[in-house]
Amino acid sequence: MFYNGYYSLWDGYWGRYRINSETAIQIALQQVPGQVIKVELDDENGFLVYEIDIRTQTGVYEVHVNAATGQILKIEREDDRF
Repeated sequence: MFYNGYYSLWDGYWGRYRINSETAIQIALQQVPGQVIKVELDDENGFLVYEIDIRTQTGVYEVHVNAATGQILKIEREDDRF
């Protein structure tokens, strides 16, 4: 029983102490205007990070946004796989 409660506790924690995907998308679009084609919440070195793929006229970019703070961690150009 404690095992299930432990996960419920953490689910509640992450729900309260992280930005939502819509906020992360808006932050990413301020830096890389375009069409959002994928949003994924991932663990990166122990931190929750939104990975947002945005298609622009010059290519596809992946923007990493810290899910706790909303800070942009990285912007990188992807190959044209989309």
